[in-house]
Amino acid sequence: MKHIFLNFRTLAVILLVFGLVAACSSDDNGGEDPAVVDTDGDGIADASDECPSEAGAAANNGCPDEGPEEESRWITIAGARMGENPGDGNGGTLIYSVTSAEAKDPTVQIDPFNDGFVAPSNRTARLQASEDGNTIFNISYAGDTGGNYTKYIVNGGNDFEQTGSEISIAPYVGSAPRWIKLFDGDQTGSAVYVSTEHQVDDNGTPDNVTDDTYIRTSQTIGVVTLNLVDSQINNFQEHEIGLSEEEEALGYYISRIDMPTLNAAGDKLYIGARLSKVDPTTIESDSDYEILGSKTIVLDYPSLLNPTVITSGVGHGNTNGYRSINSFEYNGAVYQANQGDPEGSYILRIGADNQYDDSYDFNLDEALGVTGAYVLAWRPAANGKGVLAYRHDGSAEGVAGQQGFFALIDLEARSATQITDIPYTADFYLFQYQGFAVDGTEIYLTEAPVGQNGNIYVVDTETGAVTQGAELINAVGSHFIGAW
Repeated sequence: MKHIFLNFRTLAVILLVFGLVAACSSDDNGGEDPAVVDTDGDGIADASDECPSEAGAAANNGCPDEGPEEESRWITIAGARMGENPGDGNGGTLIYSVTSAEAKDPTVQIDPFNDGFVAPSNRTARLQASEDGNTIFNISYAGDTGGNYTKYIVNGGNDFEQTGSEISIAPYVGSAPRWIKLFDGDQTGSAVYVSTEHQVDDNGTPDNVTDDTYIRTSQTIGVVTLNLVDSQINNFQEHEIGLSEEEEALGYYISRIDMPTLNAAGDKLYIGARLSKVDPTTIESDSDYEILGSKTIVLDYPSLLNPTVITSGVGHGNTNGYRSINSFEYNGAVYQANQGDPEGSYILRIGADNQYDDSYDFNLDEALGVTGAYVLAWRPAANGKGVLAYRHDGSAEGVAGQQGFFALIDLEARSATQITDIPYTADFYLFQYQGFAVDGTEIYLTEAPVGQNGNIYVVDTETGAVTQGAELINAVGSHFIGAW
């Protein structure tokens, strides 16, 4: 929905004109208008006296141009309630919506933990929003309702009106699905899973092995696409995938996948991947190993067929992200964050040829002047500039984990600068951060340490200006996980 805000001057002119029409007619006053009073002090009661200023009269046929009406959209704020430990978010997710004008108003208070709508989910809900902010999409995570898809019309406050039918994707991808909304005009969502099994030959078992008994770890992925409009399954495919023979012989395998992203042409789906490794001599988990180049699974779309695995020559580490969208299409390419890179997180680029573009080198350690940068969440606006949530080796240890920060980034300039107009404390925890609301070139975000009040902040990505907005009322051990 859109809200129209009329400023005071516009309203005054409308009321004045209405009064003139009701009070008089040129047929009975000889063309003189007794309702017009000499308000500008020029000794003449004329049209300029009907306008807010004499300068405006000359500029616009007697009255000033008030300019375009101000438009507003819904901004939905989500909070994750504490379960057993501060910041775990396992007590459920509550959402509350305000207009963008209210979100920018520091006198407004938002208290989702007392006044919000409970988004169905056993643990932290996985939320998505339509591009205009009018609809919230949710797939419940874990528990009896895990995998249930629901859709809500945003009516403001805690009024989220369920629309359409529910559907469960649990039969396809389990009750704790990793899902995302594709950027195709709010038409489609996609959820994924991977299952693995260590394979050995006939000469041994995992309990009694020799050096040559380990063969590889099999990796089976499942991908489902969901019609968000009609609440029905579009497609589902399973595939056995793999790495190179050399990598698999060393014990490497894809252990987790997430964050499907549609390319600009709309004919390929990219799925982020995390790698793990076993010791081939024992088939036990290996935690001290060389980090391979970042990898992504590529599928034909919408058929979900012909899986291949591509590898970055620039970044190393994982590309599956965690709770938030980890890759975005911009200007014909897909830009993807990686995590766990020994050189600090990169923003990587996949070109129109569906391969990593190794000429694009955007390292966040170098850009931010830190070590061990780790992307927690990020979102670009349509201009290629955006906001990034991150931590680094110098982050303080807070009540729930390492301290987080926000940075303003530019994909084309490959630059990143910490946003210093936002307050930071050791308890500002962003590991579970999910969403940024984008409205034109403005990005809305939430700032509040675990268990403490905070604010909405609005970042103008063109100028870098930061506006402190509505106050966020927190609850003990709870935290805010984003804006949509």
